[in-house]
Amino acid sequence: ILAWSFTDLSWSIPTIVVSLVVMIRINPLIATIVSLVFPFVAYVFYLFQKRILANHREIRRLNSTITNAFSEGINGAKTTKTLVLEDNNYREFKEKTADMYETSVRASAIQSMLRPIINMFHAFVIAVIIWLGGGEAIKGLMTFGELTLFASYANQMFWPVQGIAGLFNEIQICQANVERVSSILTSEAKVKDSEKVIEKYGTVFDNKYENFEPIKGDIEFKNVDFHYIPEEPILNDFNLKVKAGQTVALVGETGSGKSTIVNLLCRFYEPINGEILIDGTDYRERSIGWLHSNIGYVLQAPHLFSGTIMDNVRYGKFDATDEEIIEACKLVNADEFITRFENGYNTDVGEDGNRLSTGQKQLISFARAVLRNPAIFILDEATSSIDTETEAIIQYAIENIMKDKTSFVIAHRLSTIVNSDIILAIKDGKIVEAGDHNTLLAQKDYYYRLYTNQFNENLIRQSLGDNKLKETYES
Repeated sequence: ILAWSFTDLSWSIPTIVVSLVVMIRINPLIATIVSLVFPFVAYVFYLFQKRILANHREIRRLNSTITNAFSEGINGAKTTKTLVLEDNNYREFKEKTADMYETSVRASAIQSMLRPIINMFHAFVIAVIIWLGGGEAIKGLMTFGELTLFASYANQMFWPVQGIAGLFNEIQICQANVERVSSILTSEAKVKDSEKVIEKYGTVFDNKYENFEPIKGDIEFKNVDFHYIPEEPILNDFNLKVKAGQTVALVGETGSGKSTIVNLLCRFYEPINGEILIDGTDYRERSIGWLHSNIGYVLQAPHLFSGTIMDNVRYGKFDATDEEIIEACKLVNADEFITRFENGYNTDVGEDGNRLSTGQKQLISFARAVLRNPAIFILDEATSSIDTETEAIIQYAIENIMKDKTSFVIAHRLSTIVNSDIILAIKDGKIVEAGDHNTLLAQKDYYYRLYTNQFNENLIRQSLGDNKLKETYES
């Protein structure tokens, strides 16, 4: 748009100016009267600019909504089929596209009106020239040759104006598109390093690794407040001290704040009030890159990139040898299923790892974190999709791998965290109980109820089966 605009304007404006100058030299009075039309033309451009821009902003917004619905429909295809929602989803999608169709037609109609209006002004100018110039030609004040020349230059003056009208439409469309993109490009990150920190540690794209201090692993949450919505606080005056090398398990009901605590520790968010200290220093005095390079995070729903198993594990450490990758996979018991594949470690995992089971993806994600050898481990339901036998093997590996590392474990399956150094029972963003497994059981309070309820449920399932579970609970 900019390239063509420059080209068009480079001849359009001089043409208009030169034509007007020649017309003034031929007949100043008529030329002055003709030039009075340009303020009206400018006002028309102003009115159309507002309408065209508003319509195309709406088109871009609707287009985003359609793209989002399209993406969501593909990603949720299985859910749509199992719930028989095809007709409902199609109807909703059709409504969204109908809105965009109507807005696009309206925008096109407004755009198509601009040129005819400019042509109307053009015709009006020619009519004025013939009327006034003809009168002067009859009186002998102007020759018919001068009148013809005057009208010719008036025509020549309006050709670029019509071209500018078309260019004007394209610029408004372009502006709406640019606004949509630039709103993302110019948006401020909610979590970012200060200028002082960037100067010392670099940015996430250009880290100054030579200035990174090693992490020992002492962690402290100091009077931390946090909320996603001000009216709904998640953490209130939260305090926690963890010594280097300790394993901390977080248990509690859904929405109690467990994931928020580890998200704050990973600096995906920052406290509204209070401090989070790592080795005695507020982590905001260090860079985001420094912290993330020392964290191994295993998610409940891990993400794999397109490529081979070897590639995905190597993301944990790009300079790792094949032998180191295989060793990491053996530590988490992933080597067993990987070697059963025809291509072994060179097996393509597919988009988002869709050729592997959730449990297999979780093991590869775990191997990736182990290969990184971080100072801090975060395990968010890291064994939730793994069978009991494999889980026991991994649990043993976890205890050995994380022996000297600070680790935070979120678990709903409480049998997996009985050997943790500290178990924190979280409720409504506060620690209601803290201690090891035996200590908390002896208190016979919140953790005791969580653990015994889960333990009894497993016993009932094993002895009676799921069909009689509800009947037994009711009795």
